Amino acid sequence: MNDTLPLIVFALVGTILIEWGMLRLLGERRGKVLWASVAMNVLTNLPLNIYITHNGGGWTAIAVGECIVVLVEVLCYRCVVGRWSTAIVYGVLCNAVSFLVGELVQLVCLFF
Repeated sequence: MNDTLPLIVFALVGTILIEWGMLRLLGERRGKVLWASVAMNVLTNLPLNIYITHNGGGWTAIAVGECIVVLVEVLCYRCVVGRWSTAIVYGVLCNAVSFLVGELVQLVCLFF
C-alpha cells in the first residue's frame, strides 16, 4: 500500500481538477456544488483506488467500482443541485471524462 499511496493521491488530485473543470465548462458556478464535488471525490475516489489496488486492478473491479462511484455521486449531486437531470449529467459526464483522462495518462506514462 505504501508504494501505491503517491499514485492514489495523484489520481485523487487529478480527478478533483478534471471534475471541477468539467463542472465549470458545463456552466456551474455555485460554490456549494463545486466544493461538494471535491468532497464527493475524496469520499469516493480514495476508496475506489484502494479497492482497485487490492483487487489486482482488473477490469471487473474497475467497472464495478466506477459504477458504484457514479451512482453515489449522482445521488449526492441530486441533493446539492436539486434536479435529477443535472445530477445525472454531472455525475456521469464528470466521471467518464476523468476516467478517460486517467486512462490516457496511464498510457502516456507506459509508453514514454
